[in-house]
Amino acid sequence: MSPTGDDDQARRAGSGPGRVALGRVGALMTSVMDLHVRIALQEADRERRRLISGSLLLSGGLVLLLLSLIAAELALLLWLHQDLGWRWIHAALALASLNLVVAGVFLRLGGQLTKGPYLPQTTAGLSKTTRALLGR
Repeated sequence: MSPTGDDDQARRAGSGPGRVALGRVGALMTSVMDLHVRIALQEADRERRRLISGSLLLSGGLVLLLLSLIAAELALLLWLHQDLGWRWIHAALALASLNLVVAGVFLRLGGQLTKGPYLPQTTAGLSKTTRALLGR
């Protein structure tokens, strides 16, 4: 036992190997969140006008695309009914089934493309912080 009682004070304060590991994990999470927020704010400040104008053009294009898809589906529905002689309900069900299949493919591909880290700087910061905390 040390004359100053440092060991007793450390035990009462709850500092030990578990507390240190918990502190490192907390520091890692804080560092990662700070890094990601800082990078996102820098990018948003740097490219605000480009993002706004690009968003407006994309939304206009998506509205026109939606209108053309509605017109194409209406034309396909009319073609199935008039030229192929399908009843209205059969033509509508066939078209709805086609839409479900295409939507499923799009959702599957979109889900695969959106996985993973979004910013390469975040990945570099994560590995750097992990190495620093683990002492490697």
